[in-house]
Amino acid sequence: MRLERKYPEARPGREERGITGLETAIVLIAFVVVASVFAFTILSAGVQSSEANKQTITAGLQETRTLLLQQGAAYAYQGDLASTGTVYMVAFIVANSLAGEPIDMTPPYTLDDTGTDPDYVTNNTSVTVVSYADEDQRLLDVPWTVRFVGQSNGDYLLEDGEKAEVAVWLLDRNTQTAITATDSVAYMDGTGDGGGTGGLDSTGTLLTKSTRFTLELTPQQGAPLSIQRTIPPGLRQVMNLR
Repeated sequence: MRLERKYPEARPGREERGITGLETAIVLIAFVVVASVFAFTILSAGVQSSEANKQTITAGLQETRTLLLQQGAAYAYQGDLASTGTVYMVAFIVANSLAGEPIDMTPPYTLDDTGTDPDYVTNNTSVTVVSYADEDQRLLDVPWTVRFVGQSNGDYLLEDGEKAEVAVWLLDRNTQTAITATDSVAYMDGTGDGGGTGGLDSTGTLLTKSTRFTLELTPQQGAPLSIQRTIPPGLRQVMNLR
């Protein structure tokens, strides 16, 4: 006799549920999409933060680094105030130390070798300031003039490859009087043909032999250019201060 194995019959109304491969794929794709969006957000925030940090660092470097570079020696020029020999002007050449960053060198004064120099320019807006100091005094905003030498495009922006001679005036120059004659220079009291102000007046101390002084050029952006020199023991009409 052959025995037949009997299996239990499925009960009516009973459901069997499970997850299919398609549903699993959908869940995995959803996780991948969410993770990708989250990762992109994190990376974007990191890039923006890095760019902001870069801009901050660049701006900080520009503020702490001078954009002006002195080239060559500085020269002092002597005149006679009454019968006293004194330095009335100091000149030197500057260049742009950073390519692509023009420096506004619009001067507050000009000179024309007539009457009294320098001459104040009413319609020039100067953003570069020159100060003077020695062991006896400090002048915060002294007159200065500029002329470009060599390559120039005709404006007052000091650009890459250009050079400008800056002349800092401590006294007025009486151009109608020979430089070696008495009163070839005068105090800056605002009188005369466009006479300057901001330099030495009768209450100040003249810049004479063996005196150490400091000039600072402060452009609109960047750190000041500081120039420290000493007048020689013997005065001459033109003195190379090296």
